Amino acid sequence: MLDIGPIHRREYELPVSRAGGSSGGKAGASGRQTGKDLPSKGKSAKEGNNANTVIIAQAPGRIHFLGEQGDSGDGLYLSAAVDRWVKIAVSARKDNALRFYAADLGERKRATFTNLKYKREDRWANYIKVAIHVFGELGFSVKGLNFTLIGNIPQQIGLASSSAIEVAAAVALRGFLGAKIGEQELAQRLAASHLLFFEEKPNLVDYIVGLSARSDQFLLIDASTQAVTKIKSPFSRCKFILMDSRVPRLGVDSELAARREDLKTGLHLLSQGREGASFRDFVTMDLMDSMGNLPEEVRRRSLYVVQEMQRVLDAADYLQRADVMNFARLIFHSHESLRDLYEVSCPEIDWMVKRAQETIGVFGARMTGLGFGGCTYAIVKNEAINEYRTRIDDYERIFGFHPGIYEMKLAAGSKVVGE
Repeated sequence: MLDIGPIHRREYELPVSRAGGSSGGKAGASGRQTGKDLPSKGKSAKEGNNANTVIIAQAPGRIHFLGEQGDSGDGLYLSAAVDRWVKIAVSARKDNALRFYAADLGERKRATFTNLKYKREDRWANYIKVAIHVFGELGFSVKGLNFTLIGNIPQQIGLASSSAIEVAAAVALRGFLGAKIGEQELAQRLAASHLLFFEEKPNLVDYIVGLSARSDQFLLIDASTQAVTKIKSPFSRCKFILMDSRVPRLGVDSELAARREDLKTGLHLLSQGREGASFRDFVTMDLMDSMGNLPEEVRRRSLYVVQEMQRVLDAADYLQRADVMNFARLIFHSHESLRDLYEVSCPEIDWMVKRAQETIGVFGARMTGLGFGGCTYAIVKNEAINEYRTRIDDYERIFGFHPGIYEMKLAAGSKVVGE
């Protein structure tokens, strides 16, 4: 594993006396020596952050076990961080340049605070810019900075690697600048900054997981209130195995837009146009009676979302009671609903879940992510992992795609890991 402290010092020719860290993600550009302290709202930044100081922070990837479909701003989620990370080192420069170096890619990007904006060609560096913008908006005088980034979060499989870059950069800057900002406010500001840069609304829950997760815990998250309930995992003797189907995902955006439109129609009809209505208003109702007059496709989409909210609550209850068998059944049922009601699965994904369901020692498997390909997760007892892998060996022969398989554990959220 790469050591980000020495990489950062070598890249920027820093005579750093204090540096640490281990492996991680992507980052900055060529540069010279660091500069003086950065002032905070007219005051100097954290005392001790001089020209030789490097702050290193890490942020994890995440899995949404339940709840990621539907309205991201008003739903309920069962989520957790996983032990794959992005790590970012930050130090000061003597000039006003922003330099970014991605150690894994060997790529360099550059910008200035006065010209801080999204650029397509800057790709991964745009996510670091999101975090820089947050602290500029808070009143910190952000001058010249070096960033180095490394990571081991698998790309394009729905583990929120881009959010992890934003969170790691924000936590590194918070430590470097000595900023006093809590997890909830930082998550909200990152979401607002992301919307400004990318002109698309991010999922606030991804930031909450990255900032709030604790080792070996699930998070029950209410997206509307940002309330977080931490639940100890009863799966200490299990691995969380992600299987990337490698199915080409074509036309996904239009399909998901159609489902969002169906949900909008369904909520309007169910609530009779009441302003401020939410699908959670219907969780405890007789769903078949209340949805009987909806158009069939709208009814199926709406029914999935309402039932999934109840499943999140039930799953949290099962976890708190360490009732792993009922938890497993609920996870399998959730996938069936994704397949039959929300209709975002595909034969390859269904095959993976079915094989997991047939394996003794698997406590639930389900599609994760937006669907139409992508990944499944399975919660597998350590002694059943070989049997599970044997059962999915035929996937490539049957479907023609070579799967990606990743074993993971639940992990803690972001933190400073070196300075």
